[in-house]
Amino acid sequence: MYDYIILGAGSAGCVLANRLSAADGAKVLLLEAGGKDTNPLIHMPAGFGKLQTPSVNWCFTTAPQKHLDNREIWYPQGKTLGGSSSINAMIYIRGHRNDYDTWAEQGCKGWSYAEVLPYFRRSEHNERLADRYHGTGGPLGVSDQISPNVLSKAFIRAAQQAGHVFNPDFNGEEQAGTGPYQVTCRDARRASTSREFLGPVRDRPNLSVEIKARVLRVVVEKGRAVGVEYSLGNGSVKTARTEPGGEVIVSSGAVGSPRLLLLSGIGPADELRALDIPVARDLPGVGKNMQDHIDSYVVSDLNAPLSYDKADKFPRSIKNGLQYILFKTGPVTSVVAENGCFAASSGSGQPDIQMHILPAYVVNSGRTKVDGFGFTINTCVLRPKSRGSITLRSSDPADMPVIDPNFHAEHADRKLSIAGVRLAREILAQPELSKHTASERYPGAGAQTDNEILAYIRQFASVDYHPVGTCKMGIDDMAVVDPELRVKGLDGIRVVDSSVMPNLISGNTNAPSIMIGEKGAAIIRGEEPEVADLSSHSNQRKPVLAEAE
Repeated sequence: MYDYIILGAGSAGCVLANRLSAADGAKVLLLEAGGKDTNPLIHMPAGFGKLQTPSVNWCFTTAPQKHLDNREIWYPQGKTLGGSSSINAMIYIRGHRNDYDTWAEQGCKGWSYAEVLPYFRRSEHNERLADRYHGTGGPLGVSDQISPNVLSKAFIRAAQQAGHVFNPDFNGEEQAGTGPYQVTCRDARRASTSREFLGPVRDRPNLSVEIKARVLRVVVEKGRAVGVEYSLGNGSVKTARTEPGGEVIVSSGAVGSPRLLLLSGIGPADELRALDIPVARDLPGVGKNMQDHIDSYVVSDLNAPLSYDKADKFPRSIKNGLQYILFKTGPVTSVVAENGCFAASSGSGQPDIQMHILPAYVVNSGRTKVDGFGFTINTCVLRPKSRGSITLRSSDPADMPVIDPNFHAEHADRKLSIAGVRLAREILAQPELSKHTASERYPGAGAQTDNEILAYIRQFASVDYHPVGTCKMGIDDMAVVDPELRVKGLDGIRVVDSSVMPNLISGNTNAPSIMIGEKGAAIIRGEEPEVADLSSHSNQRKPVLAEAE
């Protein structure tokens, strides 16, 4: 029997395993559906583009997206130790301070920016920054990129020519502007949560880790979660139970966590009964409120072979591999999305569009192959209005869930996607980039009106793989967990991962998921909450953008 059973060894789960097993006498079991993170491509920064196989990836696709020409969109999520932190592009972004202050205003007491900042800092070992926003000495390696491409550097200069200020730290005083992305990397190797949080404590006698352990359901008895049933790779089924007063902690991400709750009879009662799943707790919000960042790309052909295109092809791959092995420099150290820009399209001051700069052809998340050498600006809508869902196909745990982000259901999101394309074009037209480009490949010169650009977006828009919100935290009727992350109406069970975010943050979600793991562990252990002193912050809070008409 265990004090804590953690379901999922991902961005938050590995943090929980580290922090909760640090307590003397606390027995912790960590269950991961995937296998070991021994694939060498996991640990090479540029290797993430090859991690699209079922050995490390759930390889989901969405339901047909009715506002995107009914396309089913590729939707990878990590299925290995470290979860998506082992297969992502490693970008370290926390979001805007207003994101968290809005959470607190909506009833998530204890989750304002000042109250989450200490937990970001607790995790962090930043190799460049050490101030009130950044920590050193934490488990998580955060660093500058080693060998950025000449085109990535040119983008920063071009963005400044287009009027965007230079910002050396998107996670500091202000988010707006253009600059380099810091990444979760240490010594030129990926700093996944498996490597940084779990690896150093695997030998603790009170911590048990089981891989290829697919959880079938949480066992609920008399209103309390008392354990879990899970299957192993050999087909056998095991049950693990908690000690009296122990807890089951669901940390399987914004797709996996609602799926597990639903399979366990925790969710909308009518949906559960329709699938002949006994209802343990009627919670209408489970699987609802799904949000993700939708991407629209502007892609240009280059007039010289400066990009990363063909860098993994012989003979360049031999040279690049040797450079990495011998010197830990070169293209293999790149996460491709090297620099970025946070832009406020309405002039409000708070960014509503994020750009990832990709010195390569990246069309349809790289799944559409283009010959030659190109440059891509990926623009995403930071705070989408559209809401989707995660539902079950059946009561069979082996069935994949129905993932429906419902992209572009709201006019405001479509309007911002069009604005993102126009902003990217403005930057591409500046001298520092135009001297390297030949012509626009996508959407192409023929797409000029809003309707023409939107038609292109419907055909080619992709996703940033930042799902959140499906077990949202709050105090309203659709909230699944309270601000202490306890599942409402049940004892002995919490959800601690990106699914608890009530609203999607303004940026990449790996760093916030790690923070949720840190703060969740502190709450579970009964630690006194920490609050950062931001009294000297130079700017007053800016208003959140009004909904576009």
